Amino acid sequence: MTPALTTELVPVQGALAQVAFRRSARARKISLRIDPAQGGIVITLPPRASRRAGLSLLQTHEAWVAQKLAQLPVAQPFVPGAVVPVHGHGHVICPRAGGQGGAWVDDGCIYVSGAPEFLARRVTDCLKRLARQRLTALAAEKAQRCGLTPKRVRVKDTHTRWGSCAPDGTLAFCWRLICAPEFVQDYVVGHEVAHLRHMNHGRQFWALTEQLTPHRTAASAWLGTHGQALLRIG
Repeated sequence: MTPALTTELVPVQGALAQVAFRRSARARKISLRIDPAQGGIVITLPPRASRRAGLSLLQTHEAWVAQKLAQLPVAQPFVPGAVVPVHGHGHVICPRAGGQGGAWVDDGCIYVSGAPEFLARRVTDCLKRLARQRLTALAAEKAQRCGLTPKRVRVKDTHTRWGSCAPDGTLAFCWRLICAPEFVQDYVVGHEVAHLRHMNHGRQFWALTEQLTPHRTAASAWLGTHGQALLRIG
């Protein structure tokens, strides 16, 4: 993602909304989108476009933007007592007094030790660690089945894609997939592993994807319904 030029609060139909302006050398026109993870708006500017032109586009689509922001699921911050899905099943965040800082998942809970002010970061680190272990193992198993080898598997804090495959064979996944049901994880990993052989969405790519995972239809439907809520976690 291109770096933010500025982030500011802008009135949208009477309510203040967070707007991030981003400059992109590849952009040919101004664009805007809703960022579910941050609950705000992203305006992408080509190299010579002005902030004022970006705001003009926002004003043109103000009603649409307001509607999309109102439809966003409620944010789910990591706080004591919050219920966070792991593999699609709710786990309660349970602080543990004393001990060195850390977080772990066990018996329907996410236990967090250490100082309270570090709780959110420790829960995030725990889920990222679980995501890295789970998704790396899945990718290795699926790649081996079809004689492929990813260069590496990365877990990232992405807001627009659940997974990606770089030309050098690096696979990357959104860490919040660890919160989704396992069949969703299975499909996203299978999809990206298939890209190791076919860097397109042609017939051969989909045939290989179907060999690697049986969950394309169900997982796509689940992400279509629950994807924005997944991005609001943390």
